[in-house]
Order: sequence, then structure tokens, then C-alpha cells
Amino acid sequence: MKLSELDYSLPPELIAQRPLERRDDSRLLVYERASGEVRHRRFSDLPDELEPGELVAVNDSRVISARIPIDRPRGEVLLLERTGEDGLWEGLARPTRRLRTGRRYGPVELVEHLGEGRWLLRLDGDPAGELPLPPYITERLADPERYQTVYADAEGSAAAPTAGLHFTPELLERLDVERVTLHVGLDTFRPVSVARLEQHELHSERYEIAPDAWERIRAAPRVLAVGTTTVRVLESLARGAPLAGRTDLFVTPGFEFRRVDSLLTNFHLPRSTLLALVMAFAGVEATRRLYDLAIEERYRFYSFGDAMLIR
Repeated sequence: MKLSELDYSLPPELIAQRPLERRDDSRLLVYERASGEVRHRRFSDLPDELEPGELVAVNDSRVISARIPIDRPRGEVLLLERTGEDGLWEGLARPTRRLRTGRRYGPVELVEHLGEGRWLLRLDGDPAGELPLPPYITERLADPERYQTVYADAEGSAAAPTAGLHFTPELLERLDVERVTLHVGLDTFRPVSVARLEQHELHSERYEIAPDAWERIRAAPRVLAVGTTTVRVLESLARGAPLAGRTDLFVTPGFEFRRVDSLLTNFHLPRSTLLALVMAFAGVEATRRLYDLAIEERYRFYSFGDAMLIR
């Protein structure tokens, strides 16, 4: 797949800068793969769009306070993943060229440069920075909990599994829900920069699922995966992966889905592996048409934007 196939043009004003006052007031574009039918709904209508007995799988990872500002030089450290019990983490640090191995920058000691701005570092205590909002969100978030799902539990992500941001406790009560955990690393959102998608390296991410949860998901007549991260867990397990570990499953067009029957997802950045996954599920040309339609209908894009249900 050529990188150019993951491109599209988005008017900047459609990038949602803040969440809606009520989470489930967001819009929901519904696409039926079999018929090609498209419906425009509200997210609160989601239960009416599911079939009887359809199980909803969500990612309950919680975003850590991972963004730590530093002075001299002015910059920041972004924690990605804890790598040991003695305060060791992997993270991004900038400005990398002006930072030095063995130096302390506030609560952070840089232990080893791993290349491409990644560092092995030692952190004093628990993360106590700011939530790592994506760079395309330029407004300060008044309530940091709005960048967490209402069911967030297992702390460990460097970015939110944003398809779940639309749910309210009241809406969840109307659904049959099971949880998985995948701790999102920024590599999931790293733009593809190689000429062909097949040349892109996707780094692994930690996941876990309870045995009884997987048994219910495995046996369900239909499963709706909430977000691309949930897809990667379920499809890894459907291929024999253990109930806990790391997955580097790279879902691209031509992929055979073995457990996911429906996908709930936000609208993703161009040239991203997340957009490639949506194209794998809905079809390349169908996804292009849906994104063109969403732009025409003035849907809100990215983390605090609207959602799409693909059935």
C-alpha cells in the first residue's frame, strides 16, 4: 500500500479542540458494509444500532500524567512506558541534541539515548506531570478527566484510547460490556514516513485480559470493538496470543478479521497506522468516501471529535 493512499485533506477548523459538554452528544456516522448504507446518528443512539446479544469490548487503560516540563534547556520529557521496578522508564525528550546522558533534569535522569528522541530514563517517584494531549489540540483542557474514559482503570497509557471518550455511565448501563487492557504508546500514533506501508515498523504494546472476559468475547455471537487498540488485542488473541503480553500486530488492508464484527472508531490522522486499520476493516475506497462525507457534513475530527460505527 502506497503512503499516498493514506492521505486526505482536512480543513483545520474541523479539528476538535475541546470535548463536548456531554460526552455522548457527539455525532455518530454509521456505515453498513454489506449494503453501503450510511446513517447520521448521535452517539447516545449507539445501543439502537447494535444487534441483540452483541458484546461491546472496551480498552480500560488509563492515561498517565506523562508530560514533564524541564528547564535549561527548556523542553519536556514524555513518559512512554515503565521498564523496571527501580524507576526506569522509556520516554521521549526534547530538545534531544542539547540533552546529555547522565544529567538530571528536574525529577528525571537521562540514562541512555536510544535514538530518534527516545531515552531510557530514571524518574523520581510516580509520574506527576501533565496529561499528554496531542499536539493538534492547542487549547488547554479545563478538566483533565475529559481525556480519560469513564471506565479508565489500569494506568499505563501515553495517549487515550479516544473511541471510548464518548461513553457515559448511563450509556454503558444499556450495553453488555467486557474489558481488555492495552497500554497505548505514542508509536501507535506516529505518522508513517516510509514510501510503502509494509515498510513501517510498529513497536509492540503491553496488553492484558482476564480469562473469563476473553471466554465471553470468544464465544459471543457478535463483538463490537471500541477503538483500534481493542481490535489489536482481540485479533492477537484470536491468533493464539497469550492472555497477557505484548502485541505488535499490524493491521493493514487485506487483513483477515477473526473476532471483530463491528468497529467503533474516531476519525484519524492521515498517514497513520490507525487509518490503515480502519481501511482494512471497511475497505480502502469505502473509507475514503466516508471521510469525504464526514468532511462535507462537518463532522469533528480526532481525539475530541465525533465517531464512526462500521458494521
